[in-house]
Amino acid sequence: MSDTTAEAAPQVTARRLEHFPVSFFATVMGTAGLAIATHRLELLLGARPVASLVLGGLASGLFVTVAGLYAIKLARHREAVVAEWHHPVRLSFFPTISISLLLLSLIALPLDPRLADGFWMVGAALHLTFSLVILSTWIGHRPFEPPHLNPAWFIPAVGNIIVPLAGVPLGHVEVSWFFFSFGVMFWIVLLTLVFNRLVFHNPLPDRLLPTLMILVAPPAVGFLAYAKLNGGALDGFGRLFFYAGLGLFLLVATKIGQMARIRFALSWWAYSFPIAALTTAASVYADALGRPPAATGLFVALYGVLAVVIAILVVATVRAIAAGAICQPEH
Repeated sequence: MSDTTAEAAPQVTARRLEHFPVSFFATVMGTAGLAIATHRLELLLGARPVASLVLGGLASGLFVTVAGLYAIKLARHREAVVAEWHHPVRLSFFPTISISLLLLSLIALPLDPRLADGFWMVGAALHLTFSLVILSTWIGHRPFEPPHLNPAWFIPAVGNIIVPLAGVPLGHVEVSWFFFSFGVMFWIVLLTLVFNRLVFHNPLPDRLLPTLMILVAPPAVGFLAYAKLNGGALDGFGRLFFYAGLGLFLLVATKIGQMARIRFALSWWAYSFPIAALTTAASVYADALGRPPAATGLFVALYGVLAVVIAILVVATVRAIAAGAICQPEH
């Protein structure tokens, strides 16, 4: 019996590696987003940046682990990676790789600007490549249909808007303006397309319901990026970004009852980064206003929501891994 088990174990591991999804990089984005938001809380409280450094280290370690596993998958199961690339939904998750690098650049910036610059350059170049190839694919000859469209399609656009967060402090101002403009343009286009799909076509399948939270990410990140590009000044354009993100968050929150009833899947991690981005945006917005109680309270409340969401996601993910419920073929 033990010999049979020993022989079966490598087969099970190989099978799970074959189905290791590129969307696992969303866990890196969520953890990095929590680290950045935690640093903002430390600044508010006047605390030493201990928790944010620990979380940043966890995000870095998680990136190395996920990237390593996906590289092994590419080496051993190249056809599975190609299948993901040609999947109309999973294709949009490949830019989570470059977005993770851009977020790690932002985390590394106060510690080692040279390392941050290296992360930023690789992340920006890789993301531009992903964006151009994916957008070219969308408008090419491949047969996409309305049911394939979902909020995950925002991911390539969101990554472009993230570029200025570390790009401006590193001195890449004009390049940052390029990425920001490119990303905002496609956010507006995709927002129209996605709402058309949500209103006039069949509802999203349960496993994709969490991706609704991705609607929050472009305006929330857009506010943070514009604040960097605008020298930290708060104007009407910045307010538009922030309140658009807050309004979309409240809209998605009306679906919380429906979302809570669905079975856990890795797509749940789509909740994490958009909430983290809005939380950080609320902190920057409060600082720009001089930290009035209402704005500061909004930041603290959103941070509480973020912490609870991340805790739930971590527990659910660990349980799913232990039960062998993820890294399985879709049915």
